[in-house]
Amino acid sequence: MKIDDVVKNAFAMPLTSPSYPPGPYRFVNREFLVITYRTDMEKLRRVVPEPLEIDEPLVKYEFIRMPDSTGFGDYTETGQVIPVRFNGVKGGYVHSMYLNDDAPIAGGREIWGFPKKLADPSLSVVKDTLIGTLDYTGVRVATGTMGYKHRALDLATVEKGLKEPNFMLKIIPHVDCTPRICELVRYYLTDLTIKGAWEGPGALQLHAHALAPVADLPVLEVKSAVHLLTDLTLGLGEVVHDYLAR
Repeated sequence: MKIDDVVKNAFAMPLTSPSYPPGPYRFVNREFLVITYRTDMEKLRRVVPEPLEIDEPLVKYEFIRMPDSTGFGDYTETGQVIPVRFNGVKGGYVHSMYLNDDAPIAGGREIWGFPKKLADPSLSVVKDTLIGTLDYTGVRVATGTMGYKHRALDLATVEKGLKEPNFMLKIIPHVDCTPRICELVRYYLTDLTIKGAWEGPGALQLHAHALAPVADLPVLEVKSAVHLLTDLTLGLGEVVHDYLAR
């Protein structure tokens, strides 16, 4: 293979058989269970990188079913998003993500810097309850529950919240394990269609695990539980801060 051919084809790993196709990535019938809870402010400050700012000690714990996603297929994901501000604009910092499909793990880490790890999450309805779980190495790490479709939410308000920017820390190591890339990346959800949105009583349990430390941001009080059904496009990212530029 010639040098020019390498450069032309090198958009993802492995070179001759990438784990995912180029974006954009469209999601149909993407379903969310989002439980917002109050946590310890000092512990929150230890994990949110500058220049992001925190107003309140809140965390959004998300369980997401994605049955139809371009290039990534059918999978389930869960993790923590922390409400933040960047240059005065509200958004969310993606702190942790656990999912059960190789393609979005590889694509999420390589393109945007999503903090994705392989695990076994689930989201399902059992009788009158929406239930989200996370198992890591056979150990139950998180359980979220919500009363199923108790009260409808205003769709315009929900859409406004989903259109806020999201941030993550993209880290790519050099061959000597020093950081080659260390950037704050911003992305948006676009082409949104909100098919349904509901709220209801919610509960969340997080359990300690050495390699899935979601419980390091403990649940002190559940503030809300929301259930969403959407179609959307995951927009490609942009670098808003380069930590190595100093």
